[in-house]
Amino acid sequence: MSDKFFFKGKKEKKPKHSSYGFNTKRAVKAGTEELPLQVVVNSEARSEEIQALAEQHELVVAVTVDAEQAENTTELDVLINKPVTTRFEKKPARNEPCICGSGKKYKKCCGA
Repeated sequence: MSDKFFFKGKKEKKPKHSSYGFNTKRAVKAGTEELPLQVVVNSEARSEEIQALAEQHELVVAVTVDAEQAENTTELDVLINKPVTTRFEKKPARNEPCICGSGKKYKKCCGA
């Protein structure tokens, strides 16, 4: 309800940080100091490989060496092997010259 009729006193002002560009709903990015990647490996040698790979891609990794657990490097693999957007060449419009070089319009040559 509006406090116009029932409330006597001062209205609370809106906090300034929301209007000055301070992002209050910031998500923490994985692989940073605040949220390191959790990786489980079986040997010390594999741990050094993972650390070198993380340094190469500028990521922060928390490596746990445990010979009894199965190796789990999925978080690191997902960040390193990001999918790439597939891009296609633009097709010519119907009335533009054909791309095959015949001199005809695209709609009469290769577009039909």
